[in-house]
Amino acid sequence: SGTLTKTMVKALIVLTSNNQLGDTGKETGFWLEEFAAPYYKFVDAGYEVTVVSPAGGEAPVDAGSLQEQFLTEETKRYEQDQVAKNAVLNTGVLSEVNPDDYDILFYPGGHGPLYDLATDENSIAAIESFYNAGKPVGTVCHGPGVLVNAKKANGEPLVNGLQVTGFTNSEEVLVGLQDVVPFSLEDEFVKNGGKFVRAGDFEGFSTSDGHLFTGQNPASSALVANDIVEYVKNL
Repeated sequence: SGTLTKTMVKALIVLTSNNQLGDTGKETGFWLEEFAAPYYKFVDAGYEVTVVSPAGGEAPVDAGSLQEQFLTEETKRYEQDQVAKNAVLNTGVLSEVNPDDYDILFYPGGHGPLYDLATDENSIAAIESFYNAGKPVGTVCHGPGVLVNAKKANGEPLVNGLQVTGFTNSEEVLVGLQDVVPFSLEDEFVKNGGKFVRAGDFEGFSTSDGHLFTGQNPASSALVANDIVEYVKNL
């Protein structure tokens, strides 16, 4: 049993505050399964979970993720869970949290984070603080977009030389948003020296390199969270 098991493990989940899909007039936000699956993996592992966003208050859920075909056991559990719903309705403010108070950092996806968290100074600072302190950083689908501007302690891109995944170019084409997104996650990772790996389109796939954990798409949410829980158990 490592140091973390002696006290309660504290996980920080960061949601987007952005509900606009660029200038399309369409709405976006975070993808519910990508929040619900990690949230319950962490809660069920006995972790204390705190949810924050750049603006604080209600984090916008992408209405698309509430369609029947995207609902899972975890999203159904969320719909019945007032504590979890209140955490999303009343997120804390990211700039007000001290990374030193937490053990794990996690970013759900949805297209929202590409527009705010990817360039948010407080978010980048939190990622760098957790990563450079050797703490697990995890993210899934479009969430890995939050990593593109983060740096290692030596100043090189955080993903340089690391195995990473995220929503792929081919998946972006399949959802018809390749010309809408502010940047291609896959291209940015490759540009930053990341070793981009993937499974088939929309197949669940999670990878980790040291204490960085990434998942390819919504189907990968529980896989990434599970990998983090297993990693923490072995610390």
